Amino acid sequence: MTKSLSRKLDADHFLDATRAVVGEVDKVRAGVDSPSWIRGAELLLEAPHVFTIGTGRSGLALQMAAMRFMHLGLATHVVGETTAPAIGARDVLVAASGSGKTARVVRAAQTARDQGADVIALTTAADSPLAKLATEVLIVPAADKQDFDGNTSVQYAGSLFEQSVLLITDALFHTLWKTGGSQARELWRRHANLE
Repeated sequence: MTKSLSRKLDADHFLDATRAVVGEVDKVRAGVDSPSWIRGAELLLEAPHVFTIGTGRSGLALQMAAMRFMHLGLATHVVGETTAPAIGARDVLVAASGSGKTARVVRAAQTARDQGADVIALTTAADSPLAKLATEVLIVPAADKQDFDGNTSVQYAGSLFEQSVLLITDALFHTLWKTGGSQARELWRRHANLE
């Protein structure tokens, strides 16, 4: 075990950590601008195709969102998958980058806009390159991965942003599902069965 991990671990440390994580996510939830998320949801519902892109853990969180969008019956694709088609006019790219500067994500957003698609940006930075390309900017009021001072979050790197992307997109899915009137069994019929 490395020297930094050689301290004695106990249940109190774990309980303190869970309180910190849950408390920070709840603060982010309280700071979310719900009307902008509803405008984003309307873009999703109108789009012929929905694409998601993010890198690292943000990308993984958006892959989970993509699965839920598929369950709703939206034609959803993860950028970089071999079966993802070309993006076109009126499609939507959902792009996540805490800093709003991740090169791959910003390039994809630029390509989407060049093709006439809308971009929904999930970011902490309202004045970032990604936000400037977006049709709708969904600010996630969390720390980005280089908040080493712990001013916004005591968690490591972009953990709070990534957790929040997962939870808020799940809340968005839940809103779309409950207002759409579909039953859980209907959504389940679209669930992968080649596992």
